[in-house]
Amino acid sequence: MTISIAIDGPAGAGKSTIARLLAEELNFAYLDSGAMYRAVTLKAIENEVDLNKDTELTQLVKGLELDIIYQNNIFRIYADGRDITDKLRIAAVDNNVSRVAQIKSVRDELVKKQREIASKQNIVMDGRDIGTRVLPNADFKFYITATVQERAHRRYKDILKNNEREIDFKDVKKEIIQRDKIDSTRQHSPLKKAEDAVIVESTNLSIKEVLKKILNIIEGSLNYG
Repeated sequence: MTISIAIDGPAGAGKSTIARLLAEELNFAYLDSGAMYRAVTLKAIENEVDLNKDTELTQLVKGLELDIIYQNNIFRIYADGRDITDKLRIAAVDNNVSRVAQIKSVRDELVKKQREIASKQNIVMDGRDIGTRVLPNADFKFYITATVQERAHRRYKDILKNNEREIDFKDVKKEIIQRDKIDSTRQHSPLKKAEDAVIVESTNLSIKEVLKKILNIIEGSLNYG
């Protein structure tokens, strides 16, 4: 019997970082579902697919071969055999991924892939609809959040650290606010907390503190069981 852990939350809350560390600590597989939507967006941009045409995007995702590799605590994603991990956070993808993620048929195709991956192994999966749609029966569900100011600050530091692009903090904050609006109001699988998810407010917590809090809940439950 496999164990699944769903971690959801808004942009910049730190869910991907926590999910990777959690998978490492538990020796579970890890899947960043958001990376899959970014991969579709990147391929659409590279192939000059009209992002306003749902049919064309759906055809693209149906024919796209996505491979997720998680080895030695390193997550990589391949599209049609090419490693595209380091291109997933370019500005063009940042600015368009929410639009692509709104399309029901695109989400349906990727959810199938995500569920198939989760069915084969113990896994930690993060995203925006993992606990509500992708893995509604997950053994553990967490919703990690933080204030807009803090999330924008974290994202801004990441951009500078990775030399992704030149941008002002106020613009990063605007992007976070816009992303929140799109993700929470989209018609299909909007961002929301699963009813049975544990809320983790991370604004004033370090990564280690968030990780410890989640591990205590999981290990306490497993030990009790």
